[in-house]
Amino acid sequence: MEEENELVRVHTAQGWHLAQIYKSKLEAAEIPVLLKYDAVGIVYGITVDGLGAVDVLVPARYADDARMLLEDLAGPFDEPDETAPEAGETGEGKAPEDN
Repeated sequence: MEEENELVRVHTAQGWHLAQIYKSKLEAAEIPVLLKYDAVGIVYGITVDGLGAVDVLVPARYADDARMLLEDLAGPFDEPDETAPEAGETGEGKAPEDN
């Protein structure tokens, strides 16, 4: 039973506000959530170099479901933007097409 109630990190958010969005999404799905953070990041509003990082923790039995729910809410720092052009694909330096 201890392993079942063990808390596991399912995501790390950059900043308190983003973590609250993640928490709300999980609680709406009836998944218990605990946010773990250093108070100094919230007090001073610092979100650089991991200082503003907030770990989203859930009981181990909910971990897979929680990860699936949070995939929809990935923030700008969580995953690279797949729609951005690759290096050299910006179109710069190309000659204009002849009409």
